[in-house]
Amino acid sequence: MAATTARIAVDAMGGDHAPGEIVAGAIRASEELDVNVLLVGDHQQIQDSLKHHAHAPNIEIVEANEIIAMNEGLKGLRRKPKASINVVMDLVKQNRADAVVSAGHSGAAMAAASLRLGRIKGIDRPAIGAVFPTLLEGKSVIILDVGANVDCRPKYLEQFALMGTIYSKYVMGVDQPKVGLLNIGEESSKGNDLALRTYELLENNPKIPFIGNAEGRDVLVGRFDVIVCDGFVGNVLLKFAEAVGEIVLQIMREELPRGWRGKIGGQILKPNLKKLKQRVDHAEHGGALLFGVAGICIISHGSSQAPSIFNAIRLAKEAINNKVIERIQSDESTYLDKMANRSAIVNIEP
Repeated sequence: MAATTARIAVDAMGGDHAPGEIVAGAIRASEELDVNVLLVGDHQQIQDSLKHHAHAPNIEIVEANEIIAMNEGLKGLRRKPKASINVVMDLVKQNRADAVVSAGHSGAAMAAASLRLGRIKGIDRPAIGAVFPTLLEGKSVIILDVGANVDCRPKYLEQFALMGTIYSKYVMGVDQPKVGLLNIGEESSKGNDLALRTYELLENNPKIPFIGNAEGRDVLVGRFDVIVCDGFVGNVLLKFAEAVGEIVLQIMREELPRGWRGKIGGQILKPNLKKLKQRVDHAEHGGALLFGVAGICIISHGSSQAPSIFNAIRLAKEAINNKVIERIQSDESTYLDKMANRSAIVNIEP
């Protein structure tokens, strides 16, 4: 039986360049990815943005007459039930959409997803998982959490590792994912109390292919497929990696000779520069998946432009096609229940 066309609800009012760039990315996705896009937000503003494009196939506008501003954050969620970020979540809850994409306030997106979609049974905290390039061509590493949980308990990191393993295996196509714990040394005796206790949980969990600690220098070399850490460290790592990518691209532009030599050299190197950009530019990855909520939610960078939104919708479609939520809920449900029961029976927290 042929797969049904994915329906992606996009928060058209979220982000620094909304709605114009959001609409442009959504139109490209509707043309190239076999998806139906529901653009959620102010009908008139979205319609005005659509006028700049010759045609917009598979696009539907869903009215949301309120917006969560970047300075409002979580307070606006309850005061504005018809805000675009709330409406996109409701569309998934009502089975009118299969996934959400938002470049708006990330905290509001996480809170709206948790409140409206709920958490997967056995998962205590949602985690944001971001895909990073590595030195090995064609190989990426997923790191979680990169911002949802500033403070973590060992069992949270264990759950992150389990969800990351499922994603790496079924979406990224890694037969035997290698999981690491971000730490200050390779030895099992290194790290703070959180790292030491998490190491023990990961090492003794038969569902997690844990191979040991990952130091900072290991993150991008391709040794690991999944790396777990708390959201404070992960977010610093994410922002640092984004800056490195931008710096590399800028250096390449500046170091190319000027004049006719630069033009000739640029033409010769153009295919290589394009591949380099695809590997290091965060816009090429589109966004990060919010793991642990009962629905597919992609959180994009606030400065996202059309290419990022296109890739975020592509990421959402991949998660839908590979049944990420169903695999976490069903394939591992028995073990997640055991984890939840174990936490209730055995006091492993301080």
